[in-house]
Amino acid sequence: MSQIDDLPPLREVIAEHGLRAKKELGQNFLLDLNLTARIARVGGSLEGVRVIEVGPGPGGLTRALLAEGAREVIAIERDARALPALAQIAQAYPGRLTVISGDAMEIDYQLLAEGRTRIIANLPYNIATPLLTGWLTLDPWPPFFESLTLMFQREVAERICAKPGEDPYGRLGVLAGWRTDARIAFNVGRQAFVPPPNVTSAVVHLVPKAVSDDVVVRDLEQVTRAAFGQRRKMVRQSLKATGAPVEGLLAAAELEGNERAEDLPVEAFLAMAKALPIVRQR
Repeated sequence: MSQIDDLPPLREVIAEHGLRAKKELGQNFLLDLNLTARIARVGGSLEGVRVIEVGPGPGGLTRALLAEGAREVIAIERDARALPALAQIAQAYPGRLTVISGDAMEIDYQLLAEGRTRIIANLPYNIATPLLTGWLTLDPWPPFFESLTLMFQREVAERICAKPGEDPYGRLGVLAGWRTDARIAFNVGRQAFVPPPNVTSAVVHLVPKAVSDDVVVRDLEQVTRAAFGQRRKMVRQSLKATGAPVEGLLAAAELEGNERAEDLPVEAFLAMAKALPIVRQR
């Protein structure tokens, strides 16, 4: 493990502050500072960038973000046991680390943005998908952040980045594919964490892209919920769950109706979402 600063090794920090990872908080700590530095660099140089980090724990990734040149890190931590360890990091990097003690699910992230802002985090696995969904459904779009670099279970990472026709393709893939360019940067083995999770993890990098503003998020969510709710059925059947005239939705997306949701491109779902309020009025 490379020493990136003058602070104690993370194992010592964890022992000093009694930071045994709590399963109920979805905690799995990264101790390899080479790995955390690699995560910090996924989106390019951090010079002049404010970084929002969720779930810093003992601060391995926090230290890497600061050492890699982030202008400032805003770290959101629910576990009060980790606050003294983060305070030590703040002292070592004066004026560059702000720690918010609170629930990441209750934060208004847009209020934390200032200038160039990115979100980089080893997310607690029990809230990772809801957090991502919240960031991907922000309005207006493009959002306040330049990019998202986030750790997920490999299975979730595959769902985020899946393309039509691939087994993991579903509602999350449609949402991410609509609003971002998403890719899996690299996998992270179980042994990198303390305690080791039961699954392989992966770092996902998402960059917002400009999209048409005539698709309403809630309409897209309703269409994809219906379509993938019965994913093995033809969309002529599954789309009935929208409560709207199915033929109008099919016509809008130029579909025959015998297709299955898992094979439809993102554009087809967008076309149906755009048409949903119109066909309902007929």
